[in-house]
Amino acid sequence: MAALLADEFFLIAHEDRTGRSRLHPRATGLGLAGALLGELMVSDRVRAYEGDLYVVSREPTGDPLSHDVLDLLIAQPQHRELRTWLAFLAQDATVKVGERLLRAGVLEPVTRRKLMGTQTLYMPMNSNQRNVAAWAPIRLAEILVRRRPMNLSDRVLVGLVVATGLTRHVLWDFQAHRDALVHLPTIVSSLPEDLRQLVEHTEALVGSVLAAGRR
Repeated sequence: MAALLADEFFLIAHEDRTGRSRLHPRATGLGLAGALLGELMVSDRVRAYEGDLYVVSREPTGDPLSHDVLDLLIAQPQHRELRTWLAFLAQDATVKVGERLLRAGVLEPVTRRKLMGTQTLYMPMNSNQRNVAAWAPIRLAEILVRRRPMNLSDRVLVGLVVATGLTRHVLWDFQAHRDALVHLPTIVSSLPEDLRQLVEHTEALVGSVLAAGRR
């Protein structure tokens, strides 16, 4: 069974040895929110038109988390703006996707003490789990470098990796990966219009988060 889009993004966005995010936590949340909506769009449950989301099928998705997101969209038809949904889902997307990976046996919860309380991270704790986590960016790099055919989910994953600033964690060697880096905009532009909107809105919101953090 192919890995789900948000699961793959989560594994790329987190250090496999420490469980820590490679991005600003809010940027990670936005990328995961984009991936969760991307799962619904790739599976033809949701479409985006001029920055708004529309449910086009209420058929169960087969995954509890993605269906929960679909149910939220169905229950709140008055809220259509893609940017609003990205910001809303980003609030707990890291926990939700982490829990899905926990149920799949890919990660385990680790609670750490902090000055102001505790923090729960989801991370690989044995060699098999670490191999799965470490493989996620390597797999995507292999596809990009070798120009292998990409399914729609992987093309969206590439778009979200670029949008959130994770590119250097996938294509880390500028010389060896130069051709793949140059090819990234072509992959993103090849996405269907509504999925391009998803990537563009995610990138814009991540940019706003990072700009606010520099003030």
